[in-house]
Amino acid sequence: MTVAVGANTQATAQKRNGDPGSNDTDLARRLRECREFFELPELAHLPAERKTSVLKEMRRTGTYVQSAEEILIGAKLAWRNHARCVGRKHWRTLELIDARHATSAQDIADACFEHLTVATNGGALRSIVTVGPPPLPDGREYRILNPQLIRYAGYRGADGTVVGDPAHLELTELAQSLGWRGEGTAFDVLPLMISTPDEPVQLFDVPSELVLEVPLVHPNYRWFADLGLKWHAVPAVSDMDLEIGGVRYPCAPFNGWYVNTEVGARNFSDTDRYDMLPTIAKKLRLDRSSDRTLWKDRALVELNRAVIHSFRESGAYMVDHHTVAKQFVDHVEREAKAGRSCPTDWSWINPPMSSSITPTFHRLYDPPDLDIRPNFVSRRGSGCPFS
Repeated sequence: MTVAVGANTQATAQKRNGDPGSNDTDLARRLRECREFFELPELAHLPAERKTSVLKEMRRTGTYVQSAEEILIGAKLAWRNHARCVGRKHWRTLELIDARHATSAQDIADACFEHLTVATNGGALRSIVTVGPPPLPDGREYRILNPQLIRYAGYRGADGTVVGDPAHLELTELAQSLGWRGEGTAFDVLPLMISTPDEPVQLFDVPSELVLEVPLVHPNYRWFADLGLKWHAVPAVSDMDLEIGGVRYPCAPFNGWYVNTEVGARNFSDTDRYDMLPTIAKKLRLDRSSDRTLWKDRALVELNRAVIHSFRESGAYMVDHHTVAKQFVDHVEREAKAGRSCPTDWSWINPPMSSSITPTFHRLYDPPDLDIRPNFVSRRGSGCPFS
């Protein structure tokens, strides 16, 4: 299904780079980022003339064209630099789909579908970044409006109750205003909503065969399957800017893989999401008369046991919060041996359950550096790349 309605919403897009109208201070910043990028050890193999030529071109036009190799190196370093990601140990494994040739929403959608195909890999997930065109000289952009390539709709009833994911009520209403109609279930996959410089916003249904979903069952409780819960396997974030060497890519979806707590302790447990803990506690016949009975904690553990068990049984890769914490500490120590700092947001790399029994809890880190580049930069003001 493709629906084209309304005007281009990006006509007044940010002018962070690639815009001759940007002021001298902005250009100076981007020139600095460009210079620092080409001085990185990871690009030491490039001829000296490359750095000279790109700086000259940026001074002249406000931007330059990066090679696919430069983008891939930059994207890997952006992952390594991102202070809120606990999965950075695997930054070297990132792969690139170069979609800078895209000229239409259909081109962007096709690149996203290729991304899901390659990333899903039958459940043996691969880390992929798909990079679309940079902003046009006048600041207009190619942009995916969805926060992730796969997101579930949320429907608010007349009585105020919500079917589906409450986090996406506004996104669902936008899709409906553009002509989309879901089935009204708790797990309707929203269409991709894509804005381009020269087209109205367009919607593209995500082919069902590209959405690997895991039905949740529990290793001990048969009734758990009757709850009808499931979650998609690939967390492909699509609403962050990728900034490399003074160039910004506003259309750059990327994925790693889930930590169990992102699904079990947040998506299904937060009171402003699916809020399943009371239901699970009732099925477990727990005493909910007071928080002091720790009914929430007990329900949370069993929910996360179901998530880990279900992903393992289905063959879809997921890492548990204890393992990923150990991996992150290994990463920090490896970075220190390499003589590099590891900017880290302590509140984000610790899991939302059992934090004090993971090794990431009991140590300090280099403080987050909001200006470090390359990086994935959130347009929402918060968020982890692989949440």
